[in-house]
Amino acid sequence: MSLRVGRNVWPSSRKRKKAVLEAILVVRQQLPFPLLSIDSDNGGEFINDILYRYCQTEQITFTRSRPYQKNDQARVKQKNWSVVRHAVEYDRFETEQELALLRSIYEVLRLYVNFFQPVLKLVGKDQVDGKIIKRYDQAATPFRRVLDSDHVSLEIKARLTNLYLNLNPVALRNSIDQKVALL
Repeated sequence: MSLRVGRNVWPSSRKRKKAVLEAILVVRQQLPFPLLSIDSDNGGEFINDILYRYCQTEQITFTRSRPYQKNDQARVKQKNWSVVRHAVEYDRFETEQELALLRSIYEVLRLYVNFFQPVLKLVGKDQVDGKIIKRYDQAATPFRRVLDSDHVSLEIKARLTNLYLNLNPVALRNSIDQKVALL
């Protein structure tokens, strides 16, 4: 998920670079599989020596979008719209308290979306009479897709299943709504 905050929260470029690395470290701990690559946009908080050295050390492939090519990150932009913007809209947040509340919203939103919101996955495109026909697989949550994967260990699947069994989608949604109202 993306985070849009005002400059007052991260006043220096060095702090923004470190904040991106810290966010990546948190995400890596939450992923049920190894992080193999990072595909970023062209912001200085991503294209920098700190993240570059980290990716080299951890053997993570690092790529970036092309300048002025807004569709290079179409999947990320799509998720920004369908998940982040629907939750917190386009407001600009300026304070440490707002940042803390945003992080709290995103933590609950991550669970709600990944465990309870099924998505379609494009599996192919066919051209018929000059028209593109898209084919999708059966809708499934990211959690179910991880369970179906042969690349994820049984221990991780068991941990995620245990987490899933302890989640309540109504309570998660209520928590998101209450926090967004505070924001």
